[in-house]
Amino acid sequence: MARGRRMAQMCWNGMMAHHLERALAFHSMHVPGAPLILPNAWDPASARIVLESGARAVATTSAGVAWSRGYGDGNQLPRDAALDALRKIASAVAVPLTADIERGYGETPRDVASTIAECLEIGVSGVNIEDSLRPIEEQEHRIAAARDAAESVGVPLFINARVDTHLLGDIGGDDWLDETVARASSYARAGASGIFVLGALRGDALQALVNATTLPINVAFGPGTASIGELARAGASRVSAGSSIAEAAYSVAQHWAAAMFNAPDAAVSSPPTLGWAALNRLVRG
Repeated sequence: MARGRRMAQMCWNGMMAHHLERALAFHSMHVPGAPLILPNAWDPASARIVLESGARAVATTSAGVAWSRGYGDGNQLPRDAALDALRKIASAVAVPLTADIERGYGETPRDVASTIAECLEIGVSGVNIEDSLRPIEEQEHRIAAARDAAESVGVPLFINARVDTHLLGDIGGDDWLDETVARASSYARAGASGIFVLGALRGDALQALVNATTLPINVAFGPGTASIGELARAGASRVSAGSSIAEAAYSVAQHWAAAMFNAPDAAVSSPPTLGWAALNRLVRG
């Protein structure tokens, strides 16, 4: 019995050391001007595709995960389903993994802490938590609960606090910057590691935000945004695709399906660039 406990403890210590190493590595990847590039994945296959393309870490998209599970995005996916999807992705990659957990899959800070605890058991190195423009003090408590849950097991979890002022706010003019900075400062005090501003920021707007805050800034890349090079020159520390790649993948499915019904005399102009054999190889690892 004593030997079994020692072996279990050694395994646990080894796992925690590995978890700590990945979390620290993930923090170090956030460099202003040389951003971490994260094309978001939603299942093991898309995660492997991202890795083969050159990613140093893998990020999930909550929208893509929800759609693949038969739910709409926007806090409709149950926590158990989200964690099950995350578990499968984590088992498919050997690099730091950061999870988009929407609002934390719970109504209270205690709920958020429970979600974080389960994410840490899976082995994540980071999470995104969105504020959805809830009152700043409420979001502070949620971020603080997430930080406390991570510190209780000794993991320096990268908590990326999403600020929705630019995308959802009806602030007008340039006032969004003042509100974003106020939220960023509060979230930093609560334990956030970085700030994610969702929306198509111009380079000058991003530069102003970088100059006004102390945390690494994550911005989105996709249709309508600046190029990755421009975002890097403006000081971004992290650039992610959000739901854009999942949207594109489902759009291809819709295009092919519609063509089969509406253009029966049309031939396939070109085969998929990633065919059956390549996908099989990726998924098998």
